[in-house]
Amino acid sequence: MAQAIEEWYKQMPVITRSYLTAAVAITIGCSLEIISPYHLYLNPKLVVKHYQFWRLITNFLYFRKMDLDFMFHMFFLARYCKLLEENTFRGRTADFFYMLLFGASVLTGIVLIGGMIPYLSASFARIIFLSNSLTFMMVYVWSKQNPFIHMSFLGLFTFTAAYLPWGMIAGHAYYFLEDVYPQMTGRRPLKTPSLIKALFADEDVVVARPENVRFAPPPAEELHRD
Repeated sequence: MAQAIEEWYKQMPVITRSYLTAAVAITIGCSLEIISPYHLYLNPKLVVKHYQFWRLITNFLYFRKMDLDFMFHMFFLARYCKLLEENTFRGRTADFFYMLLFGASVLTGIVLIGGMIPYLSASFARIIFLSNSLTFMMVYVWSKQNPFIHMSFLGLFTFTAAYLPWGMIAGHAYYFLEDVYPQMTGRRPLKTPSLIKALFADEDVVVARPENVRFAPPPAEELHRD
C-alpha cells in the first residue's frame, strides 16, 4: 500500500506534485498549530505597507480545516491538475505554470479591486484565502478543454464536465484569451514569457492526434438529441 502511494506520488508531474505537497504540508502544519494561518492569509495592507509579499502566495496553499471539504479539493487538485499538466499542457510545463500565475493574479486582482468598491469592500475583505478558487479555476479550464467527458468525485458522483463549475471568472478569462481569442484574431495575448520558459526544461512531445482537435467528440446521444 505504502509503495503504491509512493509510486503514485512520484509519477505526478512536477507542478502538480509541488502544489499538492505544499498544500498538504501547510494545511497539516496549521492543523497541528506549527504554522499560524494568521501568517498566511491575504491582507493587502500587510503586503503593501509591511512588505509581506509571501501572503500573495501562501493564501493559495492553505485549505483550512482537514475535513471533507479538504479531501474534496485535494482530490480535484491531484486529479484534474494532473490531467491538465499531462495532457493539455504536455511538454509545456512553463505554459502550465504561467496559467496558474495568470489565474492567481486575476483572483488576487478581483479581491483587491473589490475591496476598494463602496458597499462591497466588507464582503471582499472576508475573502482571505483563494486556494479553493484557484483549484476550481483549474477544474474549469479542464472542463472547457474536455466538455463531453464525464467527471466523478471519489466514484460517488458523476457529472458532465461542461457544467462544473459555474461562473469561474479566472478560468474563463484564461480559456478565452488562450483558446478563443487567438482563433478570432490570430494573436495570442497570453504567450508565456521567455523568463518563465527558461525555468522549465521541457522535452519536445509529439502527440498523435488530428489537427485542430482539442477534445473528445460528443456522445452519440448528444449528436442525435432534438
